[in-house]
Amino acid sequence: MFGRLMPTEGKFFELFNQHANLCVKGAKEMVELMSNFDDLEIRVHAIEGIEKQADVVTHTCIDLLHKTFITPLDRDDIHQLITRMDDILDLLEDAAQTISLYDIHEVTPEAKRLAELCLACAEKVSSAVALLPNMDNSKEIMHICEEIDRLESDADHVMRAAMSKLFRDEPDVRNLIKLKAIYEILETVTDRCEDVANIIEGIVLENA
Repeated sequence: MFGRLMPTEGKFFELFNQHANLCVKGAKEMVELMSNFDDLEIRVHAIEGIEKQADVVTHTCIDLLHKTFITPLDRDDIHQLITRMDDILDLLEDAAQTISLYDIHEVTPEAKRLAELCLACAEKVSSAVALLPNMDNSKEIMHICEEIDRLESDADHVMRAAMSKLFRDEPDVRNLIKLKAIYEILETVTDRCEDVANIIEGIVLENA
């Protein structure tokens, strides 16, 4: 087992975990926002704050990457992993700000479901990242990545059905445009989670 433990120079895994946990926190805020618009601005502000925290973690990780001679993973893998995770929170912030700017006070069950799938994906990303320091976890990590792929596929199905229903049943063009934008941003969150899963799969294949 000892030989399969990753070297920990630079505390990169700690930074990965910090960022992944912030992704989960941001996704939880999004689910809460979708459920109670009475606290809309509070939730939006909270997500913005979480995104700023994640930016600090990302910048710290990239700065450390330039200063560290021996890294536990391929340098490009480290850079891609932290930046793709940062994309997740950037998009969650975009979704929250769009809801606020468009003055949306109620969303569809499909939008709520997409937010729930974003949270489920973020939780799986966090679980996979937490296992990365030890390649004895490779089988479990790969299984989690497969679950992220499945959740992203679920989000695709939800969005397609939501779009079909929206263009079929929504009489207000302005409302249609608003909801379409929200659907697309939330579905893209799950795409970025799948991107992270693909990067993690590559890391496992290279190092297991």
